[in-house]
Amino acid sequence: MTLESKVSSDALPVVGVGVAGAGALGGSTLVDPPKTEEPLPRQFGKYTLLRKLAAGGMAELFLALHRSVAGFEKLVVIKRILPQMNQDQQFIDMLLHEARIAATLSHPNIVQTFDVGQVDGTYFIAMEHIHGEDIRTIVRQMKKKSVNELPLEHALHIVVGLCAGIAYAHEKRDISGQLLGIVHRDISPQNIVVTFSGDVKVVDFGVAKSLHAGEESKGGQLKGKVPYMSPEQAAGEDIDWRSDIFAAGVILFELTTGKRLFKGANEYDTLKLICETEYPLPSDVAAGYPVQLERIVMKALARGRDGRYQSAREMQADLEAFIRHERLPVSAVTMTGWMQSLFEESLLQQKAALQDIKQLADRIAAEAPQEYAPASTGSHPGAQFDQSKTGAALPGAATSIAPPSKRSGAIWALVAAVTVAGAAAGLYLWKGQQPVADNNQQGSTAQAAPAPPPAEPRGAIKFESDPPGASIWINGDLRKEVTPATIENLPLGQDLSVKLSKEGFESHKEALKLERAGDTKAVTAKLKTGSVTVELDILPEPTVWIDEKPWKGDPKKITGLSADEEHKIVVAASGYVPKTFNFTGKQGETKKFKHVMPKQGDAPPPPDKPEKEPVASGGTGSIRVNARGSQCVNVSVNGASLGPTPVVASVPAGNVRVTCKREDGTSASQGAKVDAGGTAKVSF
Repeated sequence: MTLESKVSSDALPVVGVGVAGAGALGGSTLVDPPKTEEPLPRQFGKYTLLRKLAAGGMAELFLALHRSVAGFEKLVVIKRILPQMNQDQQFIDMLLHEARIAATLSHPNIVQTFDVGQVDGTYFIAMEHIHGEDIRTIVRQMKKKSVNELPLEHALHIVVGLCAGIAYAHEKRDISGQLLGIVHRDISPQNIVVTFSGDVKVVDFGVAKSLHAGEESKGGQLKGKVPYMSPEQAAGEDIDWRSDIFAAGVILFELTTGKRLFKGANEYDTLKLICETEYPLPSDVAAGYPVQLERIVMKALARGRDGRYQSAREMQADLEAFIRHERLPVSAVTMTGWMQSLFEESLLQQKAALQDIKQLADRIAAEAPQEYAPASTGSHPGAQFDQSKTGAALPGAATSIAPPSKRSGAIWALVAAVTVAGAAAGLYLWKGQQPVADNNQQGSTAQAAPAPPPAEPRGAIKFESDPPGASIWINGDLRKEVTPATIENLPLGQDLSVKLSKEGFESHKEALKLERAGDTKAVTAKLKTGSVTVELDILPEPTVWIDEKPWKGDPKKITGLSADEEHKIVVAASGYVPKTFNFTGKQGETKKFKHVMPKQGDAPPPPDKPEKEPVASGGTGSIRVNARGSQCVNVSVNGASLGPTPVVASVPAGNVRVTCKREDGTSASQGAKVDAGGTAKVSF
């Protein structure tokens, strides 16, 4: 079935939601500064609505405060159906559908839903208030600060967190053990949030579906953002969890190349790009792109869902294996430092904004009623607000609290931006004093807050190295400090695995345990040169490839190669016969290679050799190998194994023999000619 028969270019539905973490608002718009006829702050069941954050065609968002005993306060986000929509059962069903799905999910990489219910006939959802920025905002901030590329380790940290979150949702079962079959359907940059503590959150299950929720799909309806739709989703076909995996592949492609994958002149053209064109390889748009990572990207982007990863967990495992192999410093700690540096100025402003929130919360605690009737329950969202039990003002009535000052308008705009973007756990404000009771309010009692628990005993480790400047790792997490440094506030009685690493040196590892409060232990290491160095004396000055990757450093000296591993160096220059050096080095060893490359015309004729040997033509090129049917489990070029399809590799120019070995044990071979500077394509 063609795309045209499924989707009309002049009748495309409105897709996408402009507020990350907000769910389906029905064409939402940010409110900055918020303007509403409804007086705020005001009571809404057990919540105090502080400020409107966003509004759309069917719902609105509020920053709200949830108070409990002993001065406990927590900021949440309330999504509330608009008053004029309260009689529209379709909108109510949509909100409750979102709540039912989201309420089943409890995972560090998914935004939490705390409550769903009804106050005075108005349905609402209470969601986690999180502090961070979505990917779209991060990219805009990078452009603003002239940061040209997202570090690879941070891109992978984001996608690994994304895969973990959607894998949990895909695998979620109900209490009877039946698979819920949840599909997000809108995995996109706006719905992936990175917190300022380095965590990754998937937000907005407003258009998610469950295979067992009885949801009816209407022909021609598209839900989600077009550039991140799978081919089956773009064509209006039935989808499953593998549609989310395709979207994760698009995110991975874009974060690691810095380029949009599907961007047409309009939505219809974008849909055609997804459904009908050949997808570019990451290496087509980013020189030197890692071959193994490209295989992961292209497997996630397989046009047919059976060719993709069959679970997000499988994709996550491959990404983590790549991270380990490349020894990339992927962690929440490094992500935290980068995020805080990127948003340094706005974080200072947000800190001031949160202080204003604290002051406002104190005023609300002093002037608002101290008890509230239950507003909702997860099992009975139809529970009604009972004024007779509390004496609280009706939801439509204004409180006596004065409105925020003009200065606070700008502050609230900042808070709105942060809250709507979404991120980590809700902000907890613990008061170190008893709540102030309203002297005019009868029946309220002031209860002293309990003393905070004593601080847990901790210890410290003092790190020193020769030479200094070594990275410090504790239990696999890279710290921001480098040697010499003392790291405090470490737990007692736990086995700690520490490592010092520095480029060009062998890592130092040891295990220790802090026994007593205030205990400080020392880790001192004289780092040994642990890598292999290669010195090249090549004429004319060449372009250098190391293990299929271009070397961007000094062509005469290569450092940091792993010891006790096989390496291959190819040197080439235009018009000259390339030379390959294969070697294995020991720790601290320096390998020296000297060679004069003959001109192409001066090269002696090659001796008779098996067909698999290349006929050199000078320089290097690339070869791209794909399998249209079943996958090649291993591709070899001139006998050199390159792994499963898809394969992209740099090879010396000339005639090559490409062999594909399939899962059933059969093999097929083709010859190809690789031109210097060109790319040869081979398909099986």
